[in-house]
Amino acid sequence: MIPDLWYKNAIIYSLSLDAFLDTDGDGIGDFRGAMRRLDYLQGLGVTAVWLAPFQPSPHRDHGYDIADYYGVDPRYGSPGDFAEFVNACHQRGMRVIMDLVVNHCSDQHPWFQSALSNPKCRYRDYFIWADKKPNNADKGVVFPGVQKSTWTYSRTAKAWYFHRFFKFQPDLNIANPDVQAEIMKIVGFWLQLGVSGFRMDAVPFLIASDGINVEDPEPAYALLRDIRAMAQWRKGDAVLLAEANIPADEAMEYFGEDGDRIHMIFNFPVNQALFHALATADTTLLKQAIAQSGELPETAQWANFLRNHDELDLGRLTEEQRSSVFAAFGPEPEMQLYDRGIRRRLAPMLGGDRARLELAYSLMLTLPGTPVLRYGDEIGMGDDLNLPERDAARTPMQWSGATNGGFTTSDSSVRPPIDTGPYGFSEINVSSQRSDHASLLNWTERSIRLRKELPELGRGLCIVLDSPTSVLALRYDWQGEASIYVHNFAGQATELELDSLEDDTERRALICLQTAHRSKADENGRHHIMIEPHGYRWFRFGGLDELTQSHGAQH
Repeated sequence: MIPDLWYKNAIIYSLSLDAFLDTDGDGIGDFRGAMRRLDYLQGLGVTAVWLAPFQPSPHRDHGYDIADYYGVDPRYGSPGDFAEFVNACHQRGMRVIMDLVVNHCSDQHPWFQSALSNPKCRYRDYFIWADKKPNNADKGVVFPGVQKSTWTYSRTAKAWYFHRFFKFQPDLNIANPDVQAEIMKIVGFWLQLGVSGFRMDAVPFLIASDGINVEDPEPAYALLRDIRAMAQWRKGDAVLLAEANIPADEAMEYFGEDGDRIHMIFNFPVNQALFHALATADTTLLKQAIAQSGELPETAQWANFLRNHDELDLGRLTEEQRSSVFAAFGPEPEMQLYDRGIRRRLAPMLGGDRARLELAYSLMLTLPGTPVLRYGDEIGMGDDLNLPERDAARTPMQWSGATNGGFTTSDSSVRPPIDTGPYGFSEINVSSQRSDHASLLNWTERSIRLRKELPELGRGLCIVLDSPTSVLALRYDWQGEASIYVHNFAGQATELELDSLEDDTERRALICLQTAHRSKADENGRHHIMIEPHGYRWFRFGGLDELTQSHGAQH
């Protein structure tokens, strides 16, 4: 049986309910608000919505401190509202992916409260304890400068408990078979309610077989296979998308040699190399990162992104490389976070430069894998550096120039909308861009529509072509279709000779899908291309209208 690889050509939209649209006037976005905007997302070309955590939570970490894995937080609506939202997505041909946060839970979760009060209860072993503070308690902190230790003493329990993240997020003891069984129940429960997959939070920590070893934990990859087997037994086309900031050479352990573990992984190495290229106009590191991503099992896929709900993590760059990116996009201390990242949105990082924004989005849409777009990036939303930590890039969606950007009618909001400056809602909003043919919103919609006509982007073999240092050129081949994507990171026009690797005896014309210009190879099979500063070109052999001789069976 050929698996359903729908995620290979998906357009995933990352959505935080609390900041999307408020319909009951409490200043917090909700399921009913998100449902009202599904036609907008469908029109944009979105095929899957990724929901940030929406289960009951004290919300000390934006819902990533979950207190009930089987419920819906009342601030977002009822379980019935959730069911209506999922059904409305399905009616529009969109799938729903939700966060699976099972590395840790809230300290208010009944499991942890029981474990604190009764050392002999079954839930005590759901967590990791020590009678004395471990010597390495200050090692392995996830949030340097904010978090000081990975162990906290509980007077009630009379013991130390382990937490990789904040102290109100005790780690679950994944080595406990009962905890693994709970994870399977959680996965099965939400699949039964209609979700199509999970974005798995902090996967390298989740699969650490020994939670106490925070510096070099031994991974338990078999758990990934078990979760996938269970998910696909319940729902054949269910997908697991891993948040795993890992080197490319470790990725195969997550995918599985036979493609039987994780379906998709966020490509953090390419993301960091991409921002280095944007900062320096040197694509050497980016070319290396793409090449190292390599060939994957048929069912495996990278997920590409520009910005997400966290800081731009630059931790895998060298100190020199990281300094270059900081200097270009986060030169002020208040723009930086955790000694490794930048807490800004893309548009202000690029100075609102439309050419560079288009370059970045064009690149994300044409990298090998599936694109993931963050809410508000389609209109070029900004950030509010007056807000603490990651909140700076989590301001409410700007729907119009009305009060609070059309997000809420309340006098107070979950986070203040941006109301002043070049990124204020009176300047940047969906309503004004919807009616402007030349707007970033309409450009994004057209680009997504074009990408959907190019299945080789999600499924084909990708080759990095030889090109000048400031230029990235990628070729894709799939079932007789071939296309080439060229991006110029330099601030000046660049002329290049491109060996398209086209070996057809007739040598099909290379047609630019943006301009319809036809490029014919010279006698040596090379194309001569002039590309403007921060320009990009999408080429296809024969264009979109020429039929290839044979496509073979579709998968």
